[in-house]
Amino acid sequence: MLNLNSIMVGTMQPKEMAEFYEKVFGKKADWSESNWHGWKIGSTFITIGEHSEMKGKTKDPGRVMYNFETKEVKEEFERIKKLGAKVIKEPYEMGGGLIATFADPDGNYFQLMTPWEEGK
Repeated sequence: MLNLNSIMVGTMQPKEMAEFYEKVFGKKADWSESNWHGWKIGSTFITIGEHSEMKGKTKDPGRVMYNFETKEVKEEFERIKKLGAKVIKEPYEMGGGLIATFADPDGNYFQLMTPWEEGK
């Protein structure tokens, strides 16, 4: 069985992206080295870093999205919106839970969602 343990987001603006995610996560990076920054979020480590092959904003922002579970989707949506995240989709109901979608400074989409409950 596979276990997702980390996500790496490459960027040409690592400082701006790290500052943005510090606000979203509500804490400084758990690890920083040069132009790389990482946070332990739940059971996954997310790393933001300079990547020479990245140019400008993402060209296909919905291709890969990462989801952050919270029981307070509406409250977290309002908090993150106030941080300046670009709102892609306001909270909406799907399958008995809520989902909201934002874009980060590079245009990558990320979502807030109600925790998944087995059997629903």
